[in-house]
Amino acid sequence: MRILFVCLGNICRSPLAEGVLLHMNEKLGLAWHIDSAGTAGYHIGEAPDRRTMANAAKHGVDLKPLRARQFTAADFDRFDHVLVMDQNNYNLVVRQASNAEQKAKVNLFLELALNRKNAEVPDPYYGSEKDFEEVFQLVQKGCEGLVQQLKVE
Repeated sequence: MRILFVCLGNICRSPLAEGVLLHMNEKLGLAWHIDSAGTAGYHIGEAPDRRTMANAAKHGVDLKPLRARQFTAADFDRFDHVLVMDQNNYNLVVRQASNAEQKAKVNLFLELALNRKNAEVPDPYYGSEKDFEEVFQLVQKGCEGLVQQLKVE
């Protein structure tokens, strides 16, 4: 199983989802390939946002090795699932798909993971510590749901 999480800058939501699922992957022995990317190139090569890293660390998830990168059309060939955090990024990713098979790989993360129609992971970037914690809880729950959904594939 090859999973790519996508948000705007690849410094808050998508690396958090990558880190949480990597942690579960190791704990559960799933051997999945997990990565994350951003639709924008603002932060290429940078570590996740310090607030995201601090919040994840509180929950035992280490994001220090992760670095931001930008989504490319080649990602459609490298991943089975491209999971985006919100509708805006969904639209940006789908626009790069060159066929129906590629488009079919793209889903809203929470829609696939928790079966919540049109559910988005809010961007905590301009928020408070409370917002980062709420996003962590949502991503954690989403990753748990994702494992349940995809283990049967």
